[in-house]
Amino acid sequence: MSLQNFILLAVFFLFSCSSKSNEQKESEIVNEVTEIENLKPYAELKKETIEKREAFRKAYEANKNNKEKQDSILLEAQKYLLTISDDFFRSWYNTPWTFHGHSQTPKEGSIACGYFVTTTLRDMGFNIPRIKWAQQASEYLIKKVSTDIKRFQQKPMKDIVSYIESKGEGLYIVGLDSHVGYIYYLNGKMSFVHANYYKPKIGVMSEPLTGRNPLNDSKYRVIGKIFDKEMVKNWILNVAYPE
Repeated sequence: MSLQNFILLAVFFLFSCSSKSNEQKESEIVNEVTEIENLKPYAELKKETIEKREAFRKAYEANKNNKEKQDSILLEAQKYLLTISDDFFRSWYNTPWTFHGHSQTPKEGSIACGYFVTTTLRDMGFNIPRIKWAQQASEYLIKKVSTDIKRFQQKPMKDIVSYIESKGEGLYIVGLDSHVGYIYYLNGKMSFVHANYYKPKIGVMSEPLTGRNPLNDSKYRVIGKIFDKEMVKNWILNVAYPE
């Protein structure tokens, strides 16, 4: 084979591989966008969640003399909230992060980490002071909604993962040195969901707990499991949380 033919063949394979790689990347991007676009419009998602909360309230109050039935309703509502919260999170994916961001609409403007947490909780139907809590240290917020709290000082990520596994599947709020987000644990998979200041243009995203992210890099972590029976009851009855 002549040198000229060899060079032409090498160039052909180079562009062929590059084309396949680009096609694969484009396909992955399309699939990701499609997954997000298949969600209900945010206003409709909020409306349906409030309607579901009202249905739970009627059932709960109709069984005021039947604690066993009420406990069953609380458990059902807890499962519903854990499932529907993922739709709220995904609705916010790719909303940019800025330090003072306080958007109330996914993909519009920008949102800071604290506002992402309080806005999604409020939009799920929790009667909370969104602005006040978003402007506080993360531990302040966590103490308001959780009694199941654990603090970690300069511990490796494997200790965090083991702790979450021991507590079981559910939704957690995690406060860091200067950041706050969720740990979402369902169907054997853990994700760190947050408005990511490491990647401000992407902003809200879900990523593994390990790797280069604020959760992995933080020296201090406080973790509170949420959606316990008391919190779910407050949701059903639309109980207002104090500032």
